[in-house]
This record gives sequence, C-alpha cells and structure tokens, in this order.
Amino acid sequence: MGRRNSTHVSDFILMGLTDSEEIQLVLFMLFLLIYLITVLGNAGMILIICLDLHLHTPMYFFLSHLSFLDLSYSTVITPKTLQNLLTSTKYISSLNCFTQMNCFIFLSATECFLLSSMAYDRYVAICNPLHYPVVMPTRRCCSLVFGSYLIGFMDSFVMSRLDFCNSNIIHHFFCETPPILALSCTDTQDIEITISIFAGSTLLVSLITIFVSYVSILSTILKITSTSGKRKAFFTCASHLLGVTIFYSTLIFTYLKPSKSYSLRKDQVASVFYTIVIPMLNPLIYSLRNKEVKNALIRITQKRKSSKHKIRLKLNF
Repeated sequence: MGRRNSTHVSDFILMGLTDSEEIQLVLFMLFLLIYLITVLGNAGMILIICLDLHLHTPMYFFLSHLSFLDLSYSTVITPKTLQNLLTSTKYISSLNCFTQMNCFIFLSATECFLLSSMAYDRYVAICNPLHYPVVMPTRRCCSLVFGSYLIGFMDSFVMSRLDFCNSNIIHHFFCETPPILALSCTDTQDIEITISIFAGSTLLVSLITIFVSYVSILSTILKITSTSGKRKAFFTCASHLLGVTIFYSTLIFTYLKPSKSYSLRKDQVASVFYTIVIPMLNPLIYSLRNKEVKNALIRITQKRKSSKHKIRLKLNF
C-alpha cells in the first residue's frame, strides 16, 4: 500500500462462495485435497531441482522460483479459505485483509515477469543454442529473477487510501482488489485507473515479451529438418505455453475490465481457478511430460536406496 489504508472498521466478513453447509463441506474437502497436491507438487519440484545437479540450469532455476511463487500465493489464500469453510465466523482483520491482498498482487505480478523471463530463456536456448551459456549465465538469470520480484513488489504498492464506512461485508472468499474497491465508500475512480495502468502495463510488457519470444521460437522450429528435433523443441515449449495461457487468461478476465461489468459469480470462479487450481496444475504441467524431471527423481530415489544399503552393510559389519 503506497499510503496507509484508513478504515472505519476493524475487521471484515468474508462471505465465501456459498451459504450451503453441505456445499461448504464438499468445497473444503476439494480445496484441501488441491492444496495438499499443490504443496507436495511445488515443494517436491523445488527439492528435486535443488538435489539433482543435472537440473542446475537456467530453465530449472526459473522453474524452481515459479514453484515457490505458486506455493506462496496459494498459501496466502487457501488456508484462510479452508478455515472459513469450516467455521461460522468468517472474520478477517483489516490488517490481515490488506496484507493478503497486497501479497497476492506482489506474487501475481512477479509471476507475470518470471514467465516472460522463462520465455526469453527458451528463445535463447532454441534460437541461439551455441551462445546460450554466454547469453544466460548464472548472474543474468539471478538478475532476471530479482527484477521480477522487484517489479512485483512495486506493483503491490498501487493501492491508495481507502475508507470503509457503510459495510464490512466482502462478497468474496478472499480479499481481492475488485470486491474491496466495490466495498469502499470513497471515490475509487482514480484508484481503478491506476490499477488498470499498472496491471495493464505488467500484463502487456510480459505478454509482448512472451509473444515475440515464441514467434521467434516457432520460426526456428519450422526450419528444423529433423522430425525428432522438431518434436523435442515443441514439447520443451508446449508446457510453458499452456501454463502461460491458463494464468494470463484468468488474470485478464479479472483485472482488465471496467468495474461496471463486475460479476460476483464469474469473478469468484475465475479467482478460484488462478488462486487455488493453477498453483496445483503448474508442477503437473511442467513435470509430467518432462523426462529430465522424471530421470532426476529416479536418480534421487536410487541414491537414497544406495545410501540406505551402505548404511545397513556398515551396521552389519
């Protein structure tokens, strides 16, 4: 928050997704399962990349940070949502509410630029493979990741002074920007314009980078004469493109539309998708068809079995 949020209420009430206790219980079980898969998938991806030296490359360096972001912003949203689904009191303090909202903005904006950095990395790897070690050294990879976090942090300061005088009921399952602005009793036109500028520039710059990178990549792939070479290059990029498409489509639907077209039900469905579902999908998208990750997991498992076997032999002697 650029300036400290001023509010006449000390806490808010999150109305959630439904009033039906039966549906709430079903949603709790579903969201809990998704969250457990999200934690295991993303934490597992980070652990595999850290443990296996073969994955200490720029591509997997970026992927480990993508897993960290997915794990982080799912954790910012999902535990509180699970708590509210089980309890009748759905209060959240104003401090926690704005912290949740700004953390989500920070993590989402960071992921946008991290995805564009990953697209640039694939462009260099496929279009300029001989110069890849020179163009993408460790120092540059760290700079791209640090820059992504820095820009995301700056975007999270977009919220200005808000007053809440009439109601503290948020018709949503977490403190997201559109319902918060709809609840405020101050004139939010300037804030909405500022948000549109920041969100629009973030999405536009990252999408242009991704688009230009993949146009160049597609052009290069079409020039490859080997069928196996084309297939390998295509599958290397397909997972990233799928993740980008799912992530950006929901963000654009939510943030780049006028407030007059705000629809509670549609926005809630989109929000569930990019806050709870997408963080679970990313490790599956990037690992299921990735032989390097599968081979790394096999190597780690074999090393663990081998170390256990050596320990047993030592104990026997």
